[in-house]
Amino acid sequence: MEMAVAASDAGLEYMAVTDHTRTLAMTGGADEKKLLRQMSEIDKVNRELRRRGLSFRVLKGAEVNILPDGRLDIDDKTLAKLECVGAAVHTHLKLSRKEQTERIIRAMENPHVDIIFHLTDRLIQKREPIQLDFDLIVKTAKRTKTILEVDAHPGRLDLKDEHIRKAKEAGIKFSIDSDAHAASHFAFLEFGIAQARRGWLEKKDVINTLPAEDMLQILK
Repeated sequence: MEMAVAASDAGLEYMAVTDHTRTLAMTGGADEKKLLRQMSEIDKVNRELRRRGLSFRVLKGAEVNILPDGRLDIDDKTLAKLECVGAAVHTHLKLSRKEQTERIIRAMENPHVDIIFHLTDRLIQKREPIQLDFDLIVKTAKRTKTILEVDAHPGRLDLKDEHIRKAKEAGIKFSIDSDAHAASHFAFLEFGIAQARRGWLEKKDVINTLPAEDMLQILK
């Protein structure tokens, strides 16, 4: 509830809860049972927001871990119940360019994966990006209608501007996400917007400039 109220106060109309999943044990990653419980809690939060007269919506999502072979660590039956499924690489960052590319392509081909979060997994001045065939990633995103994220966290700013522009020219759609882990982090959105502009994105390229129902229609 605290995050929802903070997001509403920041001028947003909706937010998605996208906690890490089971194989990221150090973050208390959610398994299928925990995700189902969380969905029920989100329903309660939305009811309470309406009771308070707030026209704000919390969406049911997850940041699903992409395993080394491209499989996901949550089953498809549970993913199908979510409103927004993001997938991301968090481990095995030293795989070859071919292996990493094939890994992400397999994840994008999953019919429940809507968005690839922080595609290159870089941490600015701390960790180099993973090796990818970006042209092939873009072709696959277009074929599978997968959204690419612009992660607004100042430690990530992933994608880079040159990647954003290349994907935009191919007709890919984007989301700009705060990667908020605390109420104050919604302010990070301005960094993501600036990064998107560096890559020449316009409002029409970014799905979460739309009202919630229109945005959800774009997702898989």
